[in-house]
This record gives sequence, C-alpha cells and structure tokens, in this order.
Amino acid sequence: MSNSHDAHGHGAGHGSELAHPTDDPFANPGLPHHELRRTDVDERAAKRAERQVAALFTLSSIATVAFIVCFVAIDPHSIFRVTGLGDVSSMNFALGLSLTVSLLGIGFGQIHWARKLMNSAEMVQERHPMKSSAADTAEVVEMMKAGAADSALPRRKLIWMSLAGAMAAFPLTMIVPLRDLGPMPKKLLRTTLWADPKRRRLLQANSLNPVRPEDMQAGSLMSIHPSGEVEPEELAKAAVMIIRLRPEEVRSGKQAAKGFEGIMAFSKICPHAGCPLGLYEHSTHHMLCPCHQSTFDLANDGRVIFGPAARNLPQLAITVDQDGYLVAERDFDEPVGPSFWERG
Repeated sequence: MSNSHDAHGHGAGHGSELAHPTDDPFANPGLPHHELRRTDVDERAAKRAERQVAALFTLSSIATVAFIVCFVAIDPHSIFRVTGLGDVSSMNFALGLSLTVSLLGIGFGQIHWARKLMNSAEMVQERHPMKSSAADTAEVVEMMKAGAADSALPRRKLIWMSLAGAMAAFPLTMIVPLRDLGPMPKKLLRTTLWADPKRRRLLQANSLNPVRPEDMQAGSLMSIHPSGEVEPEELAKAAVMIIRLRPEEVRSGKQAAKGFEGIMAFSKICPHAGCPLGLYEHSTHHMLCPCHQSTFDLANDGRVIFGPAARNLPQLAITVDQDGYLVAERDFDEPVGPSFWERG
C-alpha cells in the first residue's frame, strides 16, 4: 500500500526532485538539489558582478557628497515648479533625491552582492532547545567563520573597499544638517547684562525701581532686573533674585563675601533645564524649581541638595553705589542657566 502511494506520488510529481508527500502533514518536504549560479562557475561573470556591486557602493558615496554640496550650496528659499507637484523647494528636492540614491546604492549593492557572490547553498538546521550546547556554540562559530569566507570579502577587495567608503561617507548626511541648529554660541552664553558697568543697578522686576538695602527685610525675596532696556533673550540670562538672611544663617564665608549686609543675589534660572525659580521656603532657605524639583540651599552657596540639577545656583556679587542703591560688582563668575556643550 505504501509502495502504491509512493508510485502515485511520483507520477503526480512528474519527476520532481522534491521528497514525496506522506500521510504526515508535518513531514519535511525536502529541498531540491542545489543549482550552481553562473558566477559560481564563471570567474568572468563573478568579476563582472563584483564591478557592479562596487559601482553601486561608489554611486552611494557620490550621492552622499552630492547631498552635502546641495545642503551647502542651494539657497533654502529657492523654489521651482515640478509638473504634478507644483512649487517645490529646490533644497528639499535635491536633498531627498541625493539621500535616496545614497541609501539605495548601499541597499542594492548589498542585495546584488548576496545574490551573485555570497555562498548560496541551502542549509537546513534542525530545531533545538533554546539553550545551546557547547558543541552547537562551537559549530556556530565555525559557521560564522565559513560565512565570512563565503562572502568573498578577503578575495573581493574592490567590493569591501567601496563598501567601506560608502558606509563611512553615509553618516555625513546626518551630521551636516546639524548646521541648521543655528550659529555657534561662541562666548554669548558666558556673559550677561551684568557685565556692562552701565547696567549693574538692581531694579525691582515689577516696578523697575532701584533697591536700597533697607527695602529688604530678613527672610524677604525679590525678583530683580538689570537697569536699562532689557531684551527677552538677554533677560533669560540676567534674571536675578535677592534674599536677605541674618548673618548667623549664612553658612558659607564665600557666599557672605559676595553679599551686602546679608542680602544675597542668585541667578533666577535653574542650572538644570533653564526653568525660572521662585518657590522659596523661608524656614529652610530652600529654593525649589517647579519643573523638575531641583532644590537649592540659598544659605549655603546655593548648593544643590535634591533633584537633577548638576551645578550650584550661580551667585552675583553685589554692593551699594554712591547713592546707596544695590548694584552688581561684576558679572557672574560662571555661565548661568543649563549647561551647554561649549561650557568648560
């Protein structure tokens, strides 16, 4: 009965080289005999395929260079008309086209390489427990070594050299656009309006009136602006708050030296993410940032005692001028606000 079934299966297969079906629906149907490709038996065809792969990788490198040139050379406001699309940004069109060619060059090159030159022999691996045995691990290592040899990289220098160039050049398409983040800050983030001797008088933020020491009671807090017209961008760095502490409450001689008769001036900008400060607890002299709960001790150098802030709150050295008003002696001794990559 079995022989009859096999014969019938053989006749239905018309000479197929596949294993014949059985009553078991999960039986392994087998694999056809492996057929060699032309590049496996003809070195000239293999060389031709190698040049084609290298050409695709080289095209990717050229497209990457074109991407950079377009990004730098094309006016971002330039517009041209495309049939069916209407007005299109010249820069966006050129960047999209060059980036597409760069990616496709690498992708098509790898596919062509795998189909024409890498080992194409079918491999069957039986299922095994999730945890590999020592023998299986050793076998995998050998397979990886064999795969590296089958990839023809050691022999196909033109391919791996052109691929290395394409892969090394492509990341530039992600680095060069960083220029659009804006101009380099240079020294702009290191100084504030308090560096200008003409703008060092402390003005109450709401009334813009100058402040005398007698205007401050122990435990009080006041928001301060520098004198003169203040642009919002500059105020973001120069905003200050002043508090008055009793001499016995100040636990840092360095902090006391920068103050005047117990009045201390600190930056109002949190050094973590730049949020404005203002939640002051008089009994502990703690200043809380409302954004991420960084907490600073204003009686001890503005030290961070809790939260994600990595730096103490910068203190502004103050004194009084000849008219008895509070003024800044100089700019902050360090950059204010959140840390930035040029700081150091």
